[in-house]
Amino acid sequence: MARHNSIENVLILQGGGSLGAFGCGVFKALAESRVKLDILAGTSIGGINAAIVAGSKDKQPEFALEQFWLELAENSIDLVPPPLMSSIPLAPSVNESESYYSSNHPQASLSLRQALSFYSAALYGNRMMYLPRWRPEYAIKDPKYFRPHEWTYIYDHSPLASTLEKYINYDKLRPGGNPNTRLIITAVNVLTAEPMTFDSAHQQITVKHLLGTSGYPLYGFPWVEVEKGMYVWDGSLLSNTPLREAIDASPVIDKQVFIVENYPKKIERLPQNLPEVLHRARDIMFSDKTAHNIKLSKVITRHLEFIEELYKIIEKNVDPSKIDRQELDNIHKKYKRMMKEHGAEIKKIVYITREEQFPYLYENTDFTEVGIKNLIKEGESKTKQALRKIGL
Repeated sequence: MARHNSIENVLILQGGGSLGAFGCGVFKALAESRVKLDILAGTSIGGINAAIVAGSKDKQPEFALEQFWLELAENSIDLVPPPLMSSIPLAPSVNESESYYSSNHPQASLSLRQALSFYSAALYGNRMMYLPRWRPEYAIKDPKYFRPHEWTYIYDHSPLASTLEKYINYDKLRPGGNPNTRLIITAVNVLTAEPMTFDSAHQQITVKHLLGTSGYPLYGFPWVEVEKGMYVWDGSLLSNTPLREAIDASPVIDKQVFIVENYPKKIERLPQNLPEVLHRARDIMFSDKTAHNIKLSKVITRHLEFIEELYKIIEKNVDPSKIDRQELDNIHKKYKRMMKEHGAEIKKIVYITREEQFPYLYENTDFTEVGIKNLIKEGESKTKQALRKIGL
């Protein structure tokens, strides 16, 4: 079977609020190791990360991406007491002589920091990313300010548009704008529940698309009219791991895929209380569910190989006078069309997974400086480990 000689490197970035800083660390490590990425695909904050990289105004997009995250952290309103601003240590090994407090102090400290960060994010927002509609300045510009019973969203995330203008050259996010990196982001049509895929190889991606892919309604963000009559929400409502969209966008060239998992699929123990139950349910909803797509891709590849082998056997061994040549040519045309639409094979999947030291429901709203820096550092560390395993 005739195949493309090259292999595309694809980076899939999940959504996850502040957990997107983990993806920032992943990209930093990939850039440091000089892994060339041909396709960047993401949804929600993963789509934002991908857009900053693909459309970066900086020649070194890893620096721009990190600066974006540090700017968000610097502009979060910090309710965390100063003693907790230091990095939270790993849980110590506990023996019978150690007190209950000493063994649980790291978890309690981290939980307190994340709880305060959640309340800060919910009450005050972040002026570089989103603001609550109850702020006094909205009394003038929001016609429904005094009619909250008519609200369809709680937080205005248009401040994110101004922040992204500092980092993204949108001219790169159009066909031919950045020949080295292709951007794919996903959303869902509010009216039809159809998945929406925005691909810089085929259309101009604008700030409206980026606000659309990050408009998660269950956290109070609005839908966005990305085109006339097309209203979209965050793509993670359908899938938080847009691998299928990346495969469909480039169906001929074989791929090596790096998947950033903000939400771990596997845990070592059952939840111990109701908050942990809710945390685990949330992780499952947002976790990677692309195993079926990977298996299906391999099955289709094998079937195409069988069709090619049978075609060659027929041409070599069957008397042309005993076969309808037109019918055989029609079969071959169908095969070529299938190759064009489904010929790519996933050669390798590399999972880069964030660890959860302690299960906590609101870790994806921790925009504190220490929280963001820890996530970036963890993303770098996990990526370097993964690259060593595959010999890069």
